Parts: sequence; structure tokens; C-alpha cells
Amino acid sequence: MAKLAAYKYSEALFELAVEMERTDEFYDEAGAVLEAFSENSELNKLLNHPKVSKEDKERFIEKSFGEFLSREIIGLLVLMISKDRQMDIKDTLIEFRDKVLDYKKIGTVYVKTAAPLSQDQKEKLVERLLATTDYREFHMNYIVEPELIGGMIIRIKDRVVDSSIKTKLDELARNLKKIQLM
Repeated sequence: MAKLAAYKYSEALFELAVEMERTDEFYDEAGAVLEAFSENSELNKLLNHPKVSKEDKERFIEKSFGEFLSREIIGLLVLMISKDRQMDIKDTLIEFRDKVLDYKKIGTVYVKTAAPLSQDQKEKLVERLLATTDYREFHMNYIVEPELIGGMIIRIKDRVVDSSIKTKLDELARNLKKIQLM
């Protein structure tokens, strides 16, 4: 149910942002709120504390973020609190930011390799990804995992391409176990 609520609220915010031609502004503001949540664990505790009234939580949001955020983002946060959906705020804002990136055809890529890639390798990888996807740009995240031995694992959303040597060795081991010797 929580995922559905986050989806619905993020969809409404996204439609409003597109209609108002303020996707970049709302994207940045959503990021600022997410950063505030990640940097201040007390914020989460306050918004989810059962003894703090909805009205006090709403006032807190308005006073804390009022001069930094648009009235639309403040309105979303206050609405979610009034509907007892404060637990879904982070998921809603993450989902909204993902929608904006999709709308702008910007993909987020996670690349795992056994050793760091050179700048030339990174550029060639980005060129190849741009040529084989509908995206115009990528936010690249490079992760080094020596246990992969070689090759790489590329993840864009729920698509994964795994050409790591570790995976190939694991597959070989599974296939060898299936062979019955006579």
C-alpha cells in the first residue's frame, strides 16, 4: 500500500511540475528535502512520533522549509502529513525525481568493475550506452568490486547486463555439477 501511495503522490506532483513547466525547480527542491531527511534523523522521528499532533508537524514543515521551498512542495508535504502519509514522503520524492529523469531522458547507470575504468573507457562506455538506449544523457555511478575478477555489470533501472568473470565461473561451476560421471 505504501508504494501505491508514493506512486500516486509522485504522479500528481510530476503532472503539476510538467503543467507549470517547473520540473527542474521541483526536482531540485525534492532533492533538498531528501537531503534534509538523510542528514537529520530527528526529522524522521518528529514526523512519525505519535504524540506530536498533525497540526504541529504541519507547522514545523511550513516553518522549517517555508522560505526555501515552493508552496507546491510545501503543500505536498503538508497534505501527506494531514493524510498520515509522512512515512511515504521519501519514497514519493524519490519516485518523483525518477519520473523527471525519465521525462528528460536521463538514465541512471550503475557500473561495477573489478578495477577502476580509465577516462577513455568511461567515455566509450557512455557512447555505447547512448547508442543502444533511448536516453540522451546518463548519471554514471562507478563501483569497484575486485571479487568480479574481470568484466563488468551494468544496471539501468531493472535491466542488468552481467559480463563479469565471476558470474561466468559460477555458471560453469553449476553446469559442471549437473554433469553425471559414469
